[in-house]
Amino acid sequence: MAEDSSRTADVLVIGGGIIGCSVALRLAQAGLSVIVLDRGEPGAEASSAAAGMLAPQGEMVEPRPFSDFCMASRSLYPRFAAEIEELGGHHVGYRSDGSLVVALDEERQAELAEVHRQQSAQGFSLQPLTAAEVHERVAGLSPQIRSGLFFPGDHWVDNERLMRALLTACRRVGVHIEAGQGVRKFNTKGHRIENLEAGNDPAGRAATYTAKTYVLAAGCWSGGLAAPLGLNLPLAPCRGEMMEFTTLRELPFVVRAGIHYLVPRPEQRVLVGTTAEYVGYEKAVTGQGLRSILEGAARLAPLVNGLRFQRAWAGLRPDTPDHLPILGYGEIENLVFSTGHFRNGILLAPLTAEIISELILKGSTSRPIEAYRPTRFATRGIEPRK
Repeated sequence: MAEDSSRTADVLVIGGGIIGCSVALRLAQAGLSVIVLDRGEPGAEASSAAAGMLAPQGEMVEPRPFSDFCMASRSLYPRFAAEIEELGGHHVGYRSDGSLVVALDEERQAELAEVHRQQSAQGFSLQPLTAAEVHERVAGLSPQIRSGLFFPGDHWVDNERLMRALLTACRRVGVHIEAGQGVRKFNTKGHRIENLEAGNDPAGRAATYTAKTYVLAAGCWSGGLAAPLGLNLPLAPCRGEMMEFTTLRELPFVVRAGIHYLVPRPEQRVLVGTTAEYVGYEKAVTGQGLRSILEGAARLAPLVNGLRFQRAWAGLRPDTPDHLPILGYGEIENLVFSTGHFRNGILLAPLTAEIISELILKGSTSRPIEAYRPTRFATRGIEPRK
């Protein structure tokens, strides 16, 4: 029997989140046939659960290679968002109004002063603000605020809208996306994958998919998929809980203090977060988590106490021991890794798509990725691809 052409492609991407779909989009635009498989509903995991902050500068303690990597991806976002809006057919809520980080105590005030000193010395754009200037920019913040830093280059996006538009964009350029197709088994020969079997019904017959190249972009589930291949990807799910409120007055930009933040969304909504919990794959909203979020947000912005609650949810971030992504080839010759983006999946989508597509199309990348290679972790059995 002839092989089903709908299950044969140049590239098969495992994982239908923002990373997998961004890679698929670029490869399809380059003329390759691409299939995306997702164990559940494409885009419904970490990609839709995030806050959408594009804020590498506000989170930078000091300039270092990964910060530069994040800022390079941020610089791609205006064009990326506009392209996805055009292809996807609707707005993605991309905003470039900047972000504000504030200090609520003396220790954090000293930290912000050091951030200002270091980033100014590197030529980055940021503005120190007094407490009075912070309150002039945003009403309803804590009277305990001592100072602030405003980062005009740190932006944000409505990642839920972005994900929906990206899925439409992928389909319009010919990407074949299949939901409910979890990978059951990789069939290998030597150091190569010949095909894989997928399907969520254990009692049902598995579908076989064949490709020249496979991309593993399954977030925190990537480690479990790689293990039967003899590959060690020490990925851990990090749960983040979130809340959403409506407000009568739109927040002008992202406001952050430590791990707590408020992120504006269209239709006078505001997202409030978050938590960082290592509790396995338990994607649940908890009373303890919501209490932590509310207490932290109220210390930052008492205005939260008067907002109308809309919903709460949780997502699982794919974390690695060094908190860096896993990118590039490993021990399997036709398997490319594009996973482990932790808290930066939304931010790093444009640059990751560029790098992974370059790697597949040209065999090299325009930016060094040695620090993110999967072979940096202990593996067993097979020599790394050169």
